Amino acid sequence: MDIRIIAFVLGKLAQACGLALIIPLAASLFYWESSLLPFLAAIAVSLLVGRLLIWRGREPQDSLTVREGIAITALGWIMVTLLGMVPYAAGGYLPVLDSIFECISGLSGTGATVIDDVESLPQSLLLWRSLTHWFGGLGIIVIFIAVFPQFGKGIVHMFNAESTGPRSDRTLPRIKEMAKALFTVYVLFTVVSAIVFWLCGMTPLIAVDHAFSTIATGGFSPYNNSVAHFNSPLIEVCLAFFMIISSANFGMYVAVWKKGFKVILHDTEFRVYLGTVAVTTAAMALNLVLAQHWDGIEALRQAFFQSASISSSTGYVSNDFEQWPVFSKFILLGLMFVGGCAGSTTGGLKVTRAMLLVKTLRAIIHQKMHPRQVMHIRSNGEEFSLDLIYGVAKFFFVYTMLGVLWTFIMVFDGVAIFDAIGLSISTMGSCGPGFGQFGATATCSALPPLSKTTLCFSMLMGRLEAFPVLAILMPSFWRHRNSW
Repeated sequence: MDIRIIAFVLGKLAQACGLALIIPLAASLFYWESSLLPFLAAIAVSLLVGRLLIWRGREPQDSLTVREGIAITALGWIMVTLLGMVPYAAGGYLPVLDSIFECISGLSGTGATVIDDVESLPQSLLLWRSLTHWFGGLGIIVIFIAVFPQFGKGIVHMFNAESTGPRSDRTLPRIKEMAKALFTVYVLFTVVSAIVFWLCGMTPLIAVDHAFSTIATGGFSPYNNSVAHFNSPLIEVCLAFFMIISSANFGMYVAVWKKGFKVILHDTEFRVYLGTVAVTTAAMALNLVLAQHWDGIEALRQAFFQSASISSSTGYVSNDFEQWPVFSKFILLGLMFVGGCAGSTTGGLKVTRAMLLVKTLRAIIHQKMHPRQVMHIRSNGEEFSLDLIYGVAKFFFVYTMLGVLWTFIMVFDGVAIFDAIGLSISTMGSCGPGFGQFGATATCSALPPLSKTTLCFSMLMGRLEAFPVLAILMPSFWRHRNSW
């Protein structure tokens, strides 16, 4: 592992971050807002950091190693978080820790916020909040590879370190082509959704803000009461539609372009996801009608939107589900934990992992009854190797144990246990809203500093699926590296 190569690529990434900050800078110029100087400062810092890292680094001449790919991905996310938080802190809008929290929440697609009055912020800063969702949704590294594909075949290690969910297939044979195809689909969905939201009555900038947040399944809204601000069934249906399609594997859409719409019909994971949304919608609507005597149509409306929002890990809120019956809140908690499909912009365990865990459990039971039977795990018409099944079980264990750890730390820090459990599952699943004091209509501003720091780690590990971050924290990972 050559640390100079890592520095060089991180330098390029820092410069790309500086270029991205020009977008909200242009908005601050257009509206002539107080955020102009903070954005200029953030751009200057990003470009300077990038220049220094490139100067001390060395351009890769050959393929990146696995460790270099993991280090670039994990450190890249940390670096972009620290650069992206500058506008919040430099403008005096948030303290440093809160700025880091807000930025990593945006990049990870979590959507949890520490800002009590979002509507008081400049429009350009609200645009930057949504943009952090958009850049982090598909993946900083994936977008970087798609726009700057000059780092050789070793970028597969960067791509794999950031990609979510287990996959035994490749939609396209080359990573660069795959990144470009995924980015094209991502941009197309964003443009179409922005136009649809504008036609639904949103102003152009608000429509763009919600398009960035929705397609990235992030959940930041420029309004304090989120989607409830509109009180519009039409807007809710349109948002739900784009949240659901963004919960599918984006590689599936690339395959649709090459093979036709039959790919969607044959995708088992997406069909299970759609079935989950339908079943949970019906269960929560029935619960609202029986337990709280809601009108049936209104119960279906709110249950459907929250099922789509929480299962996609977007976290938009159309109704204060903290006031819902316990059974409905338990369903929402389960949706937070599982999340959407592998290869999507969603968080959580992923539907395909849940399916494989269930199928593995069933196969183990069958094998106990028939010891000589060879265990086969199939999904989507393909057989998964035992190594991949072991990887799923390993991730499930780590994912669950990290959730327990975050809960323990927050309870130690004075957070109520059920609130801590909700925050832990929500942030690891990149969902956003929790329950109790930090529920649907609340923010995380009241959390103690230790708990906020813990949730920053939770959001980062949830988005990168833990292992890249855990790897760089191990001293053995950095041994036998080349010096500066």
